[in-house]
Amino acid sequence: MAGSIPKSVRDLIEEFGKLPGIGPKTASRLTFYLLTKPEEDVERLAKSVDGLKKNLIICSECYNIAESDPCSICGDQAREKEKVCVVEEPLDVVAIEKTGFDGRYHVLGGVISPINGIGPENLRMAELFNRIKGKGVKEVILATDPSLEGEATAMYISNYVAKFKSQSASWRTNLKNLKVTRIARGLPVGGDLEYADEMTLTRALEGRKEY
Repeated sequence: MAGSIPKSVRDLIEEFGKLPGIGPKTASRLTFYLLTKPEEDVERLAKSVDGLKKNLIICSECYNIAESDPCSICGDQAREKEKVCVVEEPLDVVAIEKTGFDGRYHVLGGVISPINGIGPENLRMAELFNRIKGKGVKEVILATDPSLEGEATAMYISNYVAKFKSQSASWRTNLKNLKVTRIARGLPVGGDLEYADEMTLTRALEGRKEY
């Protein structure tokens, strides 16, 4: 049966099938749907995919994906520099932004996951702590997913800051009034931040507590 399908069609089905949440049937439906579309629509899609990597960079301040450095969020002087919301991935920034949050972000690039060989040194922890060391940050909001890995990551950050506040003279001066908060449990345990609705995220942010 596979031999009756043109190679170009089979290749696209295979590539769609590599995407998260896309099974063989969905991959086939997407491919045959594109066959029904005008050529200019397919070319526009191909151009968008081709430019996805070419036109994007990583912001040197928050490590979110962007088209400029600093990104539009870090470059917005109207946003509160005192609040830094720590998230796992760029998609989480999109979710938090829908709530009207007016602070800055720090994208870790994942979570601590020993079973997958990911430790703090594999994430942007050092960059986060360097930002916190600088004067001006008054609140670090831990917005990692409410999963075991997300909780472990939040705990690691909280404990690290607490340790340096108590042991380092320079940190005691700069972090005297720093708060480390965790978004409230408006999010279900085991759920992903990116799939939460705006109201749930808003309540979670408003109900954050000292961590």
